[in-house]
Amino acid sequence: MLRAAGVGAGDEVVVPAFGNAEVAEAVAQVAALPVFADIDPVTYCLDPSAVEAAVTPRTAAVVAVHRFGRSADVGRLYEVGRRHKLLVLEQGDSEAPYDERAQRRERAAYLDAKLRGVRTPDGGDGHTYQQYVVRVPGNGRPDRDAFARAIRAKGVDCRVPVKTPLHRLPGFRRCVSLPETERAAEETLALPVHASLTRRDMQRIVSACNALGGPIVVGSTALFGV
Repeated sequence: MLRAAGVGAGDEVVVPAFGNAEVAEAVAQVAALPVFADIDPVTYCLDPSAVEAAVTPRTAAVVAVHRFGRSADVGRLYEVGRRHKLLVLEQGDSEAPYDERAQRRERAAYLDAKLRGVRTPDGGDGHTYQQYVVRVPGNGRPDRDAFARAIRAKGVDCRVPVKTPLHRLPGFRRCVSLPETERAAEETLALPVHASLTRRDMQRIVSACNALGGPIVVGSTALFGV
């Protein structure tokens, strides 16, 4: 789509750094330069204000990536595109059938009601919970990783959705300030909500997470109480 629109050498394309590399790689494949903008901390998608701040005379396009079952604010992104005469493209995962999405929402609602010590996702704007992503804030220390190890040991198949933002990877390294992207990469953890989980599975997830009691802050160190 970028190539068909005439995007190529000398052009810049605004993309998120929070996510996998395929979008930035697609930009590089047409000889354009990926420019990273910060994300909205609720949706984990491009923040339209950050996108507008990243626009230069060389900017030709923006790629909005829908993340975890939440949609980017495409209305505002298209407004930015109109103001600056930019191509706006959307990229997202294919969706599951309606019944499966409904089951994921049921499991997400159960976790919303039962979990303690983590920040549960905002369910607004038709969240389909392709991933149920919580925040485990940790005073600048890798407490999310300690939390993940502890609940994996109790049989919970969790995963870190984005281990390293693209602007910190060797192939795309940029000196750019993306505070929300950095914070999300340090704090986010995806818990299972897929349709095959039983009530007992969901209880195990809640029990494993809540047994940690959430972060206990002691001075500048965050620990996990049992």
